[in-house]
Amino acid sequence: MPVEIITSLQNPRLKRLVRLRDRRPRDEERAFLIEGYREVRRALERKVALGELYYSPGWFLGENEPALLSEAESAGTKLFELSKDAFAKVAYRERPDGILAVAPQWRRTLSDIALPADPLLLVVEAIEKPGNLGTILRSADAAGCDAVIVCDPVTDIFNPNVVRASTGVLFSLPCVVEEGIAVLAWLRDRGIRAVATTPAAPMLYTDSDLRGPLAVIMGSEQFGLSDLWLKGADQCVRIPMAGQADSLNVAMAALVTLFEAVRQRGGRA
Repeated sequence: MPVEIITSLQNPRLKRLVRLRDRRPRDEERAFLIEGYREVRRALERKVALGELYYSPGWFLGENEPALLSEAESAGTKLFELSKDAFAKVAYRERPDGILAVAPQWRRTLSDIALPADPLLLVVEAIEKPGNLGTILRSADAAGCDAVIVCDPVTDIFNPNVVRASTGVLFSLPCVVEEGIAVLAWLRDRGIRAVATTPAAPMLYTDSDLRGPLAVIMGSEQFGLSDLWLKGADQCVRIPMAGQADSLNVAMAALVTLFEAVRQRGGRA
């Protein structure tokens, strides 16, 4: 089944996989890494074209991997078997499960978003931590969001830890990267109300009407939202904080606000 069995830690393919952990090589090659059985499984389910798949039976955690490899090969993916040490070199997880794929990056635009009558969107600005961005994608998927729009990103959506924290949701949930000023204009043109979250807002998020066409706006962990959104949003709301902390982690704040919108919409986004 494998095209090549790799044992040398100096193999050029291993060096390339290590480079793809960094953003510049990813963007130059227009490729990214997908590690983990569940993540690769979801990529295949969504017909993501996996150019290469690297596996190491010494790391397998279950009995489902051979079927996954066969499915990937049938879809045109090139397979490479790695020794346990070779896979340890390229894995970015602390506890790898022996599956790592390379896929081409894609780019969606605002015009690619299919909007229902009452869309629920999540807009995030300048998110810094890959784990937070991945968790945000996972939360938006759980809430039934129609799309996530990433404005002025500090971390890219193809960061390995974004893919990991999203548990593969990146492959199914429409995710668009765009400049904030363009997104604000796009929302206004379509009559989608923008509700921004900020600790300084006088209104509680539970007192805001989150029904109808809606975009929930979340800011960066360190600086919050920019003036573009604080001044341009239709409404600003806050999550009440009873303790010493003045705000929640951005991924948790997104989850809380989105599910309040789901509640107001009758339990479904």
